[in-house]
Amino acid sequence: MNDADIDTDRIDEAVLALMYLTLHEEDRRSGMARAWKSFDWDALDRLHAQDLILDPVGKAKSVLLTPEGRRRSEELFYRLFAKGD
Repeated sequence: MNDADIDTDRIDEAVLALMYLTLHEEDRRSGMARAWKSFDWDALDRLHAQDLILDPVGKAKSVLLTPEGRRRSEELFYRLFAKGD
């Protein structure tokens, strides 16, 4: 498989969905939440370019999800990983 065969949009959706598992330090007023950033750096850069997370570069071991990123993270988590009835 070469890079042209890889759907990076689907990878980004899966990374964002998995961030839902590691959410912590949620701020109800701002709608932002932190998640661990131990994911592929290219995927994190793409999520940042889409304004779903703040800049992942830095010493922190977590990344801040924007309110839209937090909402989409939960939505994608259940869409991709929840068992159907």
